[in-house]
Amino acid sequence: MNYKPILIVPGEPNSIFFEIFFKCLISYKNNSPIIIISSRKIIELHMKKLKYKFEINTLDKNNIFKSNLNNKRINLIEVECNYEVKLDKISNKSKKYIDNCFKVAFNLIKKKITYKLINGPISKKFFLNKKYLGITEYIANHFKIKNFAMLIYNEKLSVSPITTHLPLKYVTKKITKQLIVKKIELLDSFYKNFFKKKAKIAISGLNPHCESVSKFNEDEKIIVPSIKILQKKGINIQGPLSADTLFLKDTRKNYNIIVGMYHDQVLTPMKTLFEFDAINVTLGLPFIRVTPDHGPNENMIGKNLSNPISLIRALQFLDY
Repeated sequence: MNYKPILIVPGEPNSIFFEIFFKCLISYKNNSPIIIISSRKIIELHMKKLKYKFEINTLDKNNIFKSNLNNKRINLIEVECNYEVKLDKISNKSKKYIDNCFKVAFNLIKKKITYKLINGPISKKFFLNKKYLGITEYIANHFKIKNFAMLIYNEKLSVSPITTHLPLKYVTKKITKQLIVKKIELLDSFYKNFFKKKAKIAISGLNPHCESVSKFNEDEKIIVPSIKILQKKGINIQGPLSADTLFLKDTRKNYNIIVGMYHDQVLTPMKTLFEFDAINVTLGLPFIRVTPDHGPNENMIGKNLSNPISLIRALQFLDY
């Protein structure tokens, strides 16, 4: 089988990503070649800090198959870092460098070298500078994609928020029938086409117990009609269900996807159940983009204590 390469944009240099990446190279053996898009100096800095030694195979981004790709060494497409990295605190100094790494990855994807992308953790505060809600929106905008969805995936249960990194006070203004229907159609299609199985979806209400003291109850006026539209399309969906009991064992066992109205409504219970044994998959892009389900965690840099399981799951997910 001819496995397409997995591109990795490590993201923020001041993060634990390289620690877990090194651990993955040792503990997990991929069939797909792994290509990291980064600064050689940054990789060597992390190796020195963590006392790892890997041979680095520098690739020509215009002809990446010119040299033998194997995962016994680090396959690197080098991107120059335009500032001095000290492995301490995150700042906006890394913005241009990270953006350049993404541009290299996007160009390779557009050339159809591969359709697999992993990116490491990035500080939304410093990198996005309020221009986008999240990295998902940044990537979608680059490919001119307006309809996309976030799926936090574990083979036992996945979750998806209708709104992503949106302040809570704006959530009610964002939620519409059209948005709910489009997002859930993406989820249903992904399960059907990628996993070859039918999605069994539960959708939460917005308000506590799906009730509201307000004259306008979003659960009745927006979510219920959306569910009826989706059911008529043949999608297996139930709700709205009260979010405070939706994740109970006897309830969640009936579904493989739980959809919530906002980020923490579904990600908090998901991370409580599975901790880092989950990955973030972006649906709707013209390629498969996956991120490990953890942040930069700059306070843990150099301690060699971080759990690599989420990156291992991301690599496994794309190893086909």
